[in-house]
Amino acid sequence: MGSIRSRPETGALFMDFKFLGQRLREQTTLADNPANRKRLQKALDKIETDIALGTFDYEKTFGKPLPQRDGKEIPVNAELNPTAMAAQAVVAQTPNFREFANQWYGETEITWRRSYKITQRGALDKYILPNFGDKQLGMVTKADVLAFRATLSKLKGRGKNVTMTARRINAIMKPLRQILNEAADRFNYNSQFRSIKPLRMKRSEVMPFTMAEVQLLITTVRVDFRPYIKTRIFTAMRTGEVNGLKWKYVDFERRLIYVRESIVLGEEDELKTDGSMRDIQMSQIVYDTLKEQYEITGKLSEYVFCNRAGNPIDNKNFINRVWAPLLRHLGLEHRKAYQMRHTAATLWLASGEAPEWIARQLGHTTTEMLFRVYSRYVPNLTRNDGSAMDRLLTNTFVATPVQPTQPTPLSAQVPVAPPAQEKVAPPTPIEVVGNAREVRAVPVSINADGMKPESQPPPISWVDMANSWKSNDSSFDTAA
Repeated sequence: MGSIRSRPETGALFMDFKFLGQRLREQTTLADNPANRKRLQKALDKIETDIALGTFDYEKTFGKPLPQRDGKEIPVNAELNPTAMAAQAVVAQTPNFREFANQWYGETEITWRRSYKITQRGALDKYILPNFGDKQLGMVTKADVLAFRATLSKLKGRGKNVTMTARRINAIMKPLRQILNEAADRFNYNSQFRSIKPLRMKRSEVMPFTMAEVQLLITTVRVDFRPYIKTRIFTAMRTGEVNGLKWKYVDFERRLIYVRESIVLGEEDELKTDGSMRDIQMSQIVYDTLKEQYEITGKLSEYVFCNRAGNPIDNKNFINRVWAPLLRHLGLEHRKAYQMRHTAATLWLASGEAPEWIARQLGHTTTEMLFRVYSRYVPNLTRNDGSAMDRLLTNTFVATPVQPTQPTPLSAQVPVAPPAQEKVAPPTPIEVVGNAREVRAVPVSINADGMKPESQPPPISWVDMANSWKSNDSSFDTAA
């Protein structure tokens, strides 16, 4: 096995490995530090993988011919060492990709939700198996994986997207990565996927509605969907959660909504995460809305929001026939209905609710996502942008400005008799008392000697003190 070492005399790093029975030391000018060691180790791992697979090309890698051994050139068709030959034999004995992928799916699906099984099976059948199904697992190279990903990036995306988004591509590549890594662990060879990182995804845009827009939505939407819109905006329930809400999970006595089930791809399914199972407190508007809705669908269906047949609301039908036309009618920028959940979060933050309580209402286990996603919208709603502190400092430390008076011209001045002198009482002596937190002025009483009765007499000067000693001690001799 190769290693990364350093030259004692120069401190430069070099790679030490064996190829075709010959020990090779490839020198570099990189200084010996953790970053450079990590960089060289990745390159060495790639070299040893290629050596094990029998695909390593020394001249192509290092840009020079392979060094001679004992003054003789090493033949190009030299046999691999026993270790390389064994590794190549293992790779050659790996099963067909399609067979192993189906085996992996059957072993792993037990841990997935129904909706996740559908998406994973779809990625396998539509994209992965048509490209890799007929190959041997061990013969899939890194170049094959990267070429497959490049092909995905050119395919048409969903909706208005011209091509597939990075999020969609990563979702398709995920089962491929799991299959190749699992095969490498079972058959003891290096996976060609381990050094491939996911594409960087664009952060989802959060576009909550303002309070004025919320009022427009509620007052303008079709009457039969008004309770549905209100509930989504003021409870922050996810699409599947509100569509799958049943009357047995609505507790009017305790004013709680128990989130226990969800509708995904038109069928009942488990919740998104364990933290999604929660109890949502009803506000007064939600309580009144659900009371009214119970009179409409309470005896028609077990679902709170349903169609005339008593089945749950179809989300695609709602988007195409209610949501999108509503936004167009109001002249609002189109956004996903999921933004109603974001709207509830920002309104709760703006009203001063405790972040921990909001996180529980949303189904989050911590407040991290709450502050990372929603907090930037709070100043726009509550004006908590530093203006309150500015007003406090202004009122406390800045005096009210005095308006200067305009001087009266001499021609307009009229002689006026001087006002009678009023007798003004002498100022009352004051004393500043208190501590570092409180300082106040209090009046001081003065006796006939001009001193406070309770105050300590002033100190005697050294001259007066010496004279008093002379008068009291006749033996005191100044000449001495």
